[in-house]
Amino acid sequence: MAAEPVWSVDPRTGKPREQVAVEATKDEVDRAVRAAHATREALADRTARAAFLRTAADLLDGAGEQIAEAADAETALGPVRLTGELARTTAQLRAFADVVEEGSFLDVRIDLPDPAATPPRPDLRRWKIPLGVVAVYAASNFPLAFSVPGGDTASALAAGCPVVVKAHPDHPATSELCATLLRRAAAKTGLPEDVVVLVHGFDAGVELVRHPLVAAAGFTGSIRGGRALFDAAAARPAPIPFHGELGSLNPVVVTPAAAGERAEEIGGGLAGSMTLGAGQFCTKPGLVLAPRGEDGDRFLAALTAAVSETEPAVMLDHRMRDAFVSGVAERAALDGVRTTVTPGAGGEHTVSAGVLDVDADRLAGGGHLLLLLEECFGPVTVVARYSSREEVTAVLRLLPGNLTATLHIAAEDAGDPDAAPLLAELTPLAGRVLVNGWPTGVAVAPAQHHGGPYPATTSTSTSVGATAIERWLRPVTYQSTPDRLLPPELRDDNPLGVPRR
Repeated sequence: MAAEPVWSVDPRTGKPREQVAVEATKDEVDRAVRAAHATREALADRTARAAFLRTAADLLDGAGEQIAEAADAETALGPVRLTGELARTTAQLRAFADVVEEGSFLDVRIDLPDPAATPPRPDLRRWKIPLGVVAVYAASNFPLAFSVPGGDTASALAAGCPVVVKAHPDHPATSELCATLLRRAAAKTGLPEDVVVLVHGFDAGVELVRHPLVAAAGFTGSIRGGRALFDAAAARPAPIPFHGELGSLNPVVVTPAAAGERAEEIGGGLAGSMTLGAGQFCTKPGLVLAPRGEDGDRFLAALTAAVSETEPAVMLDHRMRDAFVSGVAERAALDGVRTTVTPGAGGEHTVSAGVLDVDADRLAGGGHLLLLLEECFGPVTVVARYSSREEVTAVLRLLPGNLTATLHIAAEDAGDPDAAPLLAELTPLAGRVLVNGWPTGVAVAPAQHHGGPYPATTSTSTSVGATAIERWLRPVTYQSTPDRLLPPELRDDNPLGVPRR
């Protein structure tokens, strides 16, 4: 049977651009995983790993114009957005190089022997070691930062884990280009090229998570696709960790005091956040609780005006466009839903942003309106108008886990009695809680957390920031082991100067 071709498609026209590759067979996936697995010993050298990550960043930056051009042709995200995303991606690679060199990610802990303790304590030395080959499933909406050279790949390599990436079908040419640069960076720093291997195809992705030499997986995508892979990872004879980012509504609550203080500013800010990147950010605010009354009306009017001025946009592919058009039509047709700005088809290849609004008390009643509490990927948000704090609480209790939750309060929150209790209500719902800001945009920083309760993610880990490396490590303790047999990081003289407790 002939291998299925992999085509690069122009989302602005829906037409194929070029054949990039062919889908990997089961045997080819097996060879890819085994080739990556064979590089583990070489990747154990932390100095080489750090040099590799920095060289990869340099090569990606050097090919920036070519990468942005390739990615724009496949995603329609635009050169400005993609240039910024590339800068974020290479900064992330360099940040992980710093993490590798500094060494505290190894979490070295030493308990010296104490015969007088009850019970007696032996010599115990604990650190973390890499899991093995990591399968990375690239995201559609971030062809760089969450794809081949993105956070999952960077953090896994930093941990000492080789990576096999399953390319996303929306940007296969960009994936091939970035994978080539990563492999070239490995060779330039004396590492085997197969520390990074790329495969294409749906079936290849399924085979990858089932392969016995794959030790963990990272995924960014839909609830349906991610849950299927998560279940496959758990159903293996030896289950593996599956760190999936699946879906998020990212609720926003606007207090009466905030609306009274700056209704127009909040409405305009929401419009910019929910339409950014054609509403295709995983942190897009999809549900907003806003008060009834004159101040809430001003907020909704400002939101309506700003969204109405938004130009039709091209989504990442026509399948997503069609799903958005049908999804917003289904929601707009629900009894009790008002169409403030009509979302839907903006043209043969585009979509128009929109706003739906509903009474919070009706939404809290559940039933058919619960569809409004499911993520709709694209430029639409739902505004639920509330009359009391009890209605806000009733709606929040219906929400699943989220990546973010946002609270808009009065600038002087001493005059906003809802600030503290609402912050307490939002905290259990999300991995990142914002006050007087917007969730789109995830800073790469040591304190960042990009994750949340299911279905936002399938684990308690973050996929952004320095602690993302922890997903690909496991602890090992050596007991009463002669110093000469210990890894250098655990020896008495600590020749590598690793931070230790």
